[in-house]
Amino acid sequence: MAVSKLSCIYSALILQNNEVTVTEDKINALIKVAGVNVEPFWPGLFAKSLSNVHIASLVCNIGAGGPVLPAGSAALAGGAAPASTAAPAEKKKEEAKKEESKESNDDMGFGLFD
Repeated sequence: MAVSKLSCIYSALILQNNEVTVTEDKINALIKVAGVNVEPFWPGLFAKSLSNVHIASLVCNIGAGGPVLPAGSAALAGGAAPASTAAPAEKKKEEAKKEESKESNDDMGFGLFD
């Protein structure tokens, strides 16, 4: 199943790179040329799901987060606590990490070239 998905993904990326509309027939043509066996429902599924999506913007915004909520609305929406209550906990975590890193750098009584 992973090969089928990857084949469709790569086909869609190739089509987008060549500025060709992503359709089921074109995905099937690329998969056939590649000589990959794909379950027959994957190309149609990918073509339908990508029909209203600009693939280039999707790829370029992979690391971008979701919409930014106003302060305090995250708690109302069931999300994390507001930043004002989370700050002390984050500071404690940072201090703990600093202490751990200091301990890991202590001399253990032997050197690399002893």
